[in-house]
Amino acid sequence: MIQVTDKAKARLVALRTEEGRTDNHNVRVSVKGGGCSGLMYDLGFDDQINPADQVFEDKGIKILVDKKSLLYLLGTTLDFTDGLNGKGFQFINPNASRTCGCGESFAV
Repeated sequence: MIQVTDKAKARLVALRTEEGRTDNHNVRVSVKGGGCSGLMYDLGFDDQINPADQVFEDKGIKILVDKKSLLYLLGTTLDFTDGLNGKGFQFINPNASRTCGCGESFAV
């Protein structure tokens, strides 16, 4: 399961509205190769649910995850920060053994 903090939920709802998307657009989270630690998170909106997707819902936000990415993301919490040290979505991932300084990539 992937959890969403209240701050992340508020920012996702605001972004969906700003981008002119509807409630039919769910949040897609995936993991791709790259970044300074080897794996990178990819976050976006998607109005299609693929047959192989796992669908999670937390705080009214539907999250779509492909099977390959699910192995890396189980137990992850999606957060949003807007503090002085940076602004953006953060993945609190218990499966990551190492993350880069910017928080954009990780290793397991």
